[in-house]
Amino acid sequence: MAIYFMYGKYSKEALEGISAERTRKAADIIAKAGGKLLSAYALLGKYDIVAITDFPGVAEVMKASIALTKLTGIGFTGFPAITVEEFDKIKG
Repeated sequence: MAIYFMYGKYSKEALEGISAERTRKAADIIAKAGGKLLSAYALLGKYDIVAITDFPGVAEVMKASIALTKLTGIGFTGFPAITVEEFDKIKG
């Protein structure tokens, strides 16, 4: 499993659908795609939301991203991440 940051940008329609129920459905979609929602945060700036997730691979992140966009109207961009400790061990 690997950590992915999934940044989202709300559409007008997506803003109208904000609810705890939709958040629960989003977590279910992530689980059905083989991942786990670790945490989520609302943001100010270029992106409106970030979901910190754990997935086995890129294909599963893409599957979740498509399903989340269909459910929420939020466009997602995913980025893989490693800890700084792991990064420090990488040798060029």
